[in-house]
Amino acid sequence: MPRTQVLFYNKQNESLSGLLELPNARINCYAIFAHCFTCSKDGIAATYISRALAENGVAVLRFDFTGLGNSAGDFPNTNFSSNLDDLFAAAEFLQENYAAPQLLIGHSLGGSAVLAVAKQIESVRGVVTINSPATAEHVKHLLDDAHNEILNNQSAKVSLGGRSFTIQKQFIEDLDRYNTLDHIKALGKALLVFHSPVDQVVSIDEATRIYVAAKHPKSFITLDQADHLLSDKGDANYVAAVITAWVSRYLADSFSSESASTNSRQNDALPVIQPGTVIVRERDKKFAREIFTQQHHLVSDEPVEQGGADSGVNPYELLLAALGSCTSMTLRMYANHKKLDLEDIEVTLRHSRVHLDDCETCDDKNTLVDKINREIKLVGRLDDDQRKRLLEIADKCPVHKTLVNEIVIETKLTP
Repeated sequence: MPRTQVLFYNKQNESLSGLLELPNARINCYAIFAHCFTCSKDGIAATYISRALAENGVAVLRFDFTGLGNSAGDFPNTNFSSNLDDLFAAAEFLQENYAAPQLLIGHSLGGSAVLAVAKQIESVRGVVTINSPATAEHVKHLLDDAHNEILNNQSAKVSLGGRSFTIQKQFIEDLDRYNTLDHIKALGKALLVFHSPVDQVVSIDEATRIYVAAKHPKSFITLDQADHLLSDKGDANYVAAVITAWVSRYLADSFSSESASTNSRQNDALPVIQPGTVIVRERDKKFAREIFTQQHHLVSDEPVEQGGADSGVNPYELLLAALGSCTSMTLRMYANHKKLDLEDIEVTLRHSRVHLDDCETCDDKNTLVDKINREIKLVGRLDDDQRKRLLEIADKCPVHKTLVNEIVIETKLTP
């Protein structure tokens, strides 16, 4: 599956590091995954669930909150409110560069965070929590031993998940702002709650609080025997499979086989495509494009190093593919007609731009010229004259003739 590194910025203009997991085929919708407290985008649950969802047509952005992982910022200066701001920044980044997110997924405290922001992100239609507390205030129980020290000394070192973190007083005070269930009662989005009955970090009672507070549509799934971090890949894949089935009900228009676009807006239905006509539509707000012919559908994109997501072949690869396939077809048609003993044909093509002084047939030596190198491998019992003739036939392929002839391209705007 294509995976691209992304960088966007929070309200303080600090860079946030993310990974965008993209499906190989059509993107049904975009989602944001919020990781657990003091975790990162590379955590087990975030990684496994995001990749499994991508296999099922959901593009997932997972990123490091400020001060964690590869993101900039100082963790001691962050709090739950800054996590919410980071989620808003992630949603804005997707909307500006790809498509607005329709699904929010949060693990542990990340689930509390997505519950807190979901109502304010208009494009979101579904929210998923995994082993999450109902409110951010629940995190205080992890700091019990250091709570008084933090309040008395303004900060303290705390060991969480085997790592040491500095927690400041402002973090504790910020948690106090998020101790009600009012935002869950007013959520107004489809909700799916996952929780393990044997979770030793966040009690399943927290899931009950979420479920009871929320209004329908809502669903509850028990993760039997799963630990808090979903460290078993099987549990993570199960969560992803259930999310896919669940979200397809509430985002039915996005998951419909008749939907031709993955943008947040719904494109008009494709018209009847006549033979020889190609329609190209945007797949995201960067370089990914969906290509439709009368009978077929494919994807074009740019590689990651060029700013794309590498979700399909790039335009020049399509150009080479057209020439290579036409060359091979033409050779096969000729060989069959002449009953030549040609067992197999392989055409290798490369595109480059060269200085005209490298071009023996060119007049002006001051500019660059496009050059295609085409190598043809013929397998079979062929004599030298037959091979020479097949090489001549290769230049008679229709696409070859089109490329070497003068081409007139007329462009106009349509309503």
